[in-house]
Amino acid sequence: MARTGENIYKRRDGRWEARYILTRDGNNKPRYRSVYGKTYAEVKRKLTQEKLSILTAKEFAIESDRIFKVLAMKWLHSRIVKESTFARYSELLRQHIIPYWKDRPIGEISTVMLEQYISALLKNGRLDGKGGLSHKTVADILIPLKSIFNYAHKTGCPLICDWKGIAVPKGGREMRVFSKQEQRKLTKHLLTDTDPSRLGVLLCLFTGIRIGELCALKGEHIDLSSRTLRIRATMQRIKNLSVESEPKTKIVITSPKSKKSARDIPIPKSILPFLRELAVSSDAYLLTGSSDHFIEPRTMQNRFKAYLSQCKIKDTNFHALRHTFSTNAIEQGFDVKSLSEILGHANVNVTLNLYVHSSFALKRKHMDKMTFTGI
Repeated sequence: MARTGENIYKRRDGRWEARYILTRDGNNKPRYRSVYGKTYAEVKRKLTQEKLSILTAKEFAIESDRIFKVLAMKWLHSRIVKESTFARYSELLRQHIIPYWKDRPIGEISTVMLEQYISALLKNGRLDGKGGLSHKTVADILIPLKSIFNYAHKTGCPLICDWKGIAVPKGGREMRVFSKQEQRKLTKHLLTDTDPSRLGVLLCLFTGIRIGELCALKGEHIDLSSRTLRIRATMQRIKNLSVESEPKTKIVITSPKSKKSARDIPIPKSILPFLRELAVSSDAYLLTGSSDHFIEPRTMQNRFKAYLSQCKIKDTNFHALRHTFSTNAIEQGFDVKSLSEILGHANVNVTLNLYVHSSFALKRKHMDKMTFTGI
């Protein structure tokens, strides 16, 4: 007979047996395990040790699930995102996030610690020891980091940090915008021989499309009759996460950066004749005229820098064309809503905060409108 309240019995062979629930199946049906002893006291001691061992293992599993790097990897593999986004997040975790937080329980990370982390990235965040990361890169790092904390909260991890107010302080590098003189020099140089690459640079200067969108542009995306540029794809080189023996990186062509990035842009009249002259078949890339070969963003960036050198214009990256287009658009009277949609931004605030750089000349023009009234 079992002792009252216990599942301990004396067997017919004289031994004592204690049964306990090891696990439960999907229907909550218990699975039992038994321990044996020559006396009641012996089997009772074994039962207590077994239960303590199971409880410790469960507690350890719970604590392990709350370790930052464990949670971070679970978060990453729970995401349903584009391959390029997955590769980007993987790199940010590998380079900048996991090496810092490592085995720290996520529940011990405070708001002050997060602020110190941002400061550390800005001051000396680069692995090569050559100084801190750019404000843009740090802002990019905070996106998956915040998402990991949200994931931890949803899985029941107690958190002490408060993400309200956590942001990269302003003051990063000023975005490069070409002066009017530089724009004239560059445009003149590009028009001396409008080959596909030069036309591509010109197109970006007059429409603000991104370099990846330009490289993925095909004939089917250019409607000359309606003067419409349809942005439906982007190209980028990403880290190859599949097999170590394969190249470390690869080119992928995917849907644009966001839903708003898939957009239709009116083609300026000044660009239309050159696009007509360089018309390509619907399945051919604009920059090559071939459906089998393309020019990748890195190559296009190098060609752009060569054009700048030939024009004796100070070196900068391809994205300066987008900044310059945005500034020109505002100066010419674009409403911000229209500009935001042409640029493919998620909302108008992104356009205002990142890409609209009012020139001093425009400020002077506005200030000159301030006159005395009633005199």
